[in-house]
Amino acid sequence: MMGVREQLEADMKDAMRARDSERLTAIRMLRAAIQNEEIARTDADHEKHRQPMSEEDMQAVVEREVKQRRDSLDFARKANRDDLVQKEEAGLEIIEGYLPNRPLSRAEIEAEVRGLMPEVGAEFKKLMPAAAQRLRGRADGRLVNEVVRALTGG
Repeated sequence: MMGVREQLEADMKDAMRARDSERLTAIRMLRAAIQNEEIARTDADHEKHRQPMSEEDMQAVVEREVKQRRDSLDFARKANRDDLVQKEEAGLEIIEGYLPNRPLSRAEIEAEVRGLMPEVGAEFKKLMPAAAQRLRGRADGRLVNEVVRALTGG
């Protein structure tokens, strides 16, 4: 099984061959985000000792990039910028392909949260942290918050 870095490298070559500029741009941006994270973690005096990021760390960068794309998409929609909405949706779809699991739907999130209610209670302050912990990496935090608020009336 290929890691994130290897998959990005292979997909970038395929996008170059296919002359798919939209896909190529999204992949390059994701690779740059991973490289920037590696640089940020490296001490300037110990550049020679740079350790590659783990797969989990790279997945965290992918999740952060997905979240940023979703935020950009929201702003573009609020500004009625259809051109940017289409561009951000396309980029988001490409980047989501590098997540280990597809994001859960609203109905799936609701089912998970309902399953947590008997364990932690139906109070927002207790349910939200438990739901966020259980669904981390599998669902958008903002959507989890919306579902928990709807179910608790909070």
